Amino acid sequence: MKTITTTEDLAAFCDMARSHPYVTVDTEFLRERTYYSKLCLIQLAVPGKDDENAVLVDPLAGDGLSLEPLYDLFRDTSVVKVFHAARQDLEIFFVDAGVIPEPMFDTQVAAMVCGFGEQVGYETLVKRISKQSLDKTSRFTDWSRRPLTDAQKTYALADVTHLRGIYEFLAKKLASTGRDKWVAEELRVLTDPATYRTDPEEAWRRIKTRNTSPKFLSLLRELARFRESFAQARDIPRSRVYKDDALVELASTKPATLQDLGRSRLLLREARKGDIADGIVAAVKAGLDCPPDQMPRPAQIDTRAQVNPALADLLRVLLKAKSESYGVAAKLIASAADLDQLASGGRDLAALRGWRLDVFGSDALRLCNGEVGLAVKGNDVETVDL
Repeated sequence: MKTITTTEDLAAFCDMARSHPYVTVDTEFLRERTYYSKLCLIQLAVPGKDDENAVLVDPLAGDGLSLEPLYDLFRDTSVVKVFHAARQDLEIFFVDAGVIPEPMFDTQVAAMVCGFGEQVGYETLVKRISKQSLDKTSRFTDWSRRPLTDAQKTYALADVTHLRGIYEFLAKKLASTGRDKWVAEELRVLTDPATYRTDPEEAWRRIKTRNTSPKFLSLLRELARFRESFAQARDIPRSRVYKDDALVELASTKPATLQDLGRSRLLLREARKGDIADGIVAAVKAGLDCPPDQMPRPAQIDTRAQVNPALADLLRVLLKAKSESYGVAAKLIASAADLDQLASGGRDLAALRGWRLDVFGSDALRLCNGEVGLAVKGNDVETVDL
């Protein structure tokens, strides 16, 4: 098992990788104590057998290792970069260097399109495609500690060596079914830089609350903005600043002084003093002083649009039939919320665009418009023109 610890060795491997059609990539990282993921290990492999042509890249081995040769490989469009469940891996590379591998392939996305179910795990694909099992005993180890054990190295390499066969199997199946374009559509979100940017101004939208008062939402926005900016600047988890339930409490109680903060039930002790406490008081003041025309507004709900429960049930039957017919996970085609929106007249939906329109959306619209009905033929449900 080769471990790369120098820029020169990494450059040599990446130059060699350019002679192959693809390279498989995985990472090990920690995020429990930081805002941004701490990269601990990179695994790379090009076509070969077992551990052949597979390496570990150790970014913690010393200060002299530059990942720029790897980023140059990521920019090389002649080599496909293959990941499984790539989002967190891609975020690490984008935050570090502003680079997103091109072209890239996500075996989890491809497996869903090929009928392996929703959010299928790597271990499942190894068993079903490679007919092998994985040793997962090192899964939750501390990847920042050195030296790495042989068991850790074996576990890490397995995440890219088996990935070669999985990629080749799925790529061949997609090409034979013409569904490679479906995967390309799904990967647009993963390859969009906006996916990996967190704007403190928009952080409040992630907070769950039933209070839709503009004044309350203004306080919520300012408190969430401060928390996000504070956590980013110091590279600490946002929950270390204050948790969501404490944020909602602060937006409700509107503490104006440090003494007021002392009466909070949910605020961490460390947040009742110093920079965090000062930031909370300032955020509350900014929320209260916000002009009415600049306060956030909840999403407008069309009270006239009512879900037709019978139509929603028919759409669920149609979705299940289409899912089974095409061998694609139903939730990948349309969510339960999509079906309810369709049944209430909504039309701005992902289920009505791209490959989903061809697979499900067109017939769903015809069903909503009363142009087709559903009929049982043997074990199948089919549409029939009305």
